[in-house]
Amino acid sequence: MNPIRSIKELSAFERGLWITSVITVAITGIAGQSGLMQTIASLIGVTALIFVSKGDVFGQLLTVVFSVLYGIISYTFAYYGEMLTYLCMTAPIALFAVISWLRHPYREGVSEVEVNTLSHSERIFAVCLTVAVTAAFYFILKYFNTANLIPSTVSVATSFLASYLTFRRSRFYAMWYAANDIVLIVLWTLATIENISYLPMIICFVMFLANDSYGFVYWSKMLKRQSQNSK
Repeated sequence: MNPIRSIKELSAFERGLWITSVITVAITGIAGQSGLMQTIASLIGVTALIFVSKGDVFGQLLTVVFSVLYGIISYTFAYYGEMLTYLCMTAPIALFAVISWLRHPYREGVSEVEVNTLSHSERIFAVCLTVAVTAAFYFILKYFNTANLIPSTVSVATSFLASYLTFRRSRFYAMWYAANDIVLIVLWTLATIENISYLPMIICFVMFLANDSYGFVYWSKMLKRQSQNSK
């Protein structure tokens, strides 16, 4: 794992997407007079995603950092669902994903993870586990009087499934993270209506949506390429 090499291996399009995301988030943070933590978290988040989209474990390390910062930010607006999801679920799973990705490189010496295809039984298991976790979190969030309870619960479901699929190195992680991005855009729009300082979080997840959409496309190409090379 070499961050400098990871940056050098980005294509022109990927560098453009990354730079555009960073500049957009930074300008929004400055213009909206947002807190330093919101802006830093957003910058780390969009940076993490471009490398996760490449199947690079460096992105997973940044995801751990982002999850901690995002959990703290969520606490400030009583989005306890987001706080609990990212601190107690996304961050630990991202940490396990770091280990999993390091243990399953596509080839020795390359910063690309081996894409995994889940069996039918594991897909069913993932859905059942997601339903169970979501149901448990609904009552936990209700107990803590979580703001916007239903969207927060939906966010738990999409985030958990996306995290699980990331850990298992499935290309469909990106599809579920994209769904989660849409939910979070709605959640932070509601927060921004009450406090404009949360505007960077909306822009952050708009950029997340763009990066996760690209991630699904790229991972699909990775799977096809790796499958052909293994024949």
